[in-house]
Amino acid sequence: MQNVGLLYCGAVLFINALMLLGKVDSKSAGVFNLFLGAIQVITPFYVIFTAGSDSWVIFNASGVFLFSLTYLYVGITNLKEWDSAGVGWFSLWVAFMAVGYGIMSFVHFHDPKFGIIWFMWAFLWTLFFLLLALKKDIAIFTGWVTLIQALITTTIPGFLMLINVWDSIGVEIMWIVATLFVIITGSLYYQKVSIRSKNVVKVTKYST
Repeated sequence: MQNVGLLYCGAVLFINALMLLGKVDSKSAGVFNLFLGAIQVITPFYVIFTAGSDSWVIFNASGVFLFSLTYLYVGITNLKEWDSAGVGWFSLWVAFMAVGYGIMSFVHFHDPKFGIIWFMWAFLWTLFFLLLALKKDIAIFTGWVTLIQALITTTIPGFLMLINVWDSIGVEIMWIVATLFVIITGSLYYQKVSIRSKNVVKVTKYST
């Protein structure tokens, strides 16, 4: 994925996170999704058309479409006020593909740092599937996870690539980041479950 595109993926995830947290209007977020989605559709097409017969360059460029099509779909859905189930089911397919890109990052490209990032993205798209397609009550939880990933999987890596520092970051650092992400995500989910349990107890208590 190209460095600038990765950096601004962080901007879209940041806005979408604030939307899920109730801080940004869905239509306002939809406009930004459309804008970035359109830009990121153009870039991979150019790479593919100029790649010749290099199938692995085409493979890398194709990963950008997972983001751009998601952003376009979210943008149109928000602006038209359509049901979000379509985006949710599309997110399930994208999550499945993200796992494949993650595996190839480890196995073929020997790039465990991006392999880890792809797996984190797969988790995020899975949350979108649960939230938008299955209508699970995880909007706030998904919003916080999206906000965290906006920083650690897109904005910071993209910026470090632009200043030629990313390659000097050891894979150990990425594993530490991933571990902290799992711990924080687990804590957020546990907190959500605890709050729900307390609310259920209160309702039961007052109803009796």
